[in-house]
Amino acid sequence: MIGSIAALGAGLSVIGAGIGIGQIGGKAVEGIARQPEAAAKIQTAMIIAAALVEGAALFGVVVSFLGLK
Repeated sequence: MIGSIAALGAGLSVIGAGIGIGQIGGKAVEGIARQPEAAAKIQTAMIIAAALVEGAALFGVVVSFLGLK
């Protein structure tokens, strides 16, 4: 039972990261379409934000697997 709860927590963490990165990418493309001259700044901010979301998701997965004990 505990293993299935940990797997559920890991799955929710990954789903949240996927939604977050999708939002970041979509808004970045929209921003670049509106202001093509700011593409470099938008892309840099997008990569940093995506890395932060991935870090939070990885933290969620690790915490959920630590609950297996």
